[in-house]
Amino acid sequence: MSFLPLRAVSVSEGAASQYDEWLSWLAETLSDPDCDRNELCRHILTDLYYPKLAGADLSSLSKTQQIALLQMDPRNVTLEPEYYGELDVEQYTPRKPLLWLWEMFDRSPLGENIELGIRFRRVLAPYVFARCGKNFKAFTHVRFSFGYNLEVGDNVVIHRHVLLDDRGGIEIGDGSSVSDFANVYSHSHNIVDGRIIYRPKTVIGKGVRITYHATILAGTHVADDSMIGTSAVLTKSTEPHWVYVGVPARKVKEKPADEREAKAGPTGDPMADG
Repeated sequence: MSFLPLRAVSVSEGAASQYDEWLSWLAETLSDPDCDRNELCRHILTDLYYPKLAGADLSSLSKTQQIALLQMDPRNVTLEPEYYGELDVEQYTPRKPLLWLWEMFDRSPLGENIELGIRFRRVLAPYVFARCGKNFKAFTHVRFSFGYNLEVGDNVVIHRHVLLDDRGGIEIGDGSSVSDFANVYSHSHNIVDGRIIYRPKTVIGKGVRITYHATILAGTHVADDSMIGTSAVLTKSTEPHWVYVGVPARKVKEKPADEREAKAGPTGDPMADG
């Protein structure tokens, strides 16, 4: 068994400098209370997808090109959460351009670049979430419902293709990770009338590991240092330090106390802030 902390990876000096400059510009722009987030999103996405058409006369373009350019502006698209009856328009409106920018960035050639992508999403996250701690890491194609009902602690990692359905609220504690293709819900439907929605808050404690393809159902509390196994479906709250597997998930093993006590201390994170 090997102990393998993350290793540092570098990009070329020229690229690193350009990334720093662009991300600093983005952070400074978003910090301006007069920033028009819709225009910021439209500007960045047009540069990403159709740079040669940025200043084009729409009437000179084909109908398909015109429609394609319209998608760069979040005011011209609708997202699924906008149709939810409990949407808080006042909170969602300033977040929508950033949610669209986040999603479309991930679909672009820039999205798979770990160095740039994690830092880019880290700039957006404090403006999307109710709370975001330090050293947040999100990989590609993470999806949210509202964003404004999501609280994230320090050193949280969200891997690829994760759904964080924060309709009723999700809290993720310090040092927790959610693995690829996992789903965390905070709403459910009445079995007779699907229009009746329940929105209990879902809490993921500190140091939790939610592994690949697992599903966390609404209202559960994943206790500190517990682990949800691959493809498990968690329907009830857990106990600290236990591993849960299966459908529905059940506890199968407690992490040995002596191993917990002997666990190595934190190691450096090459993607940490600053």
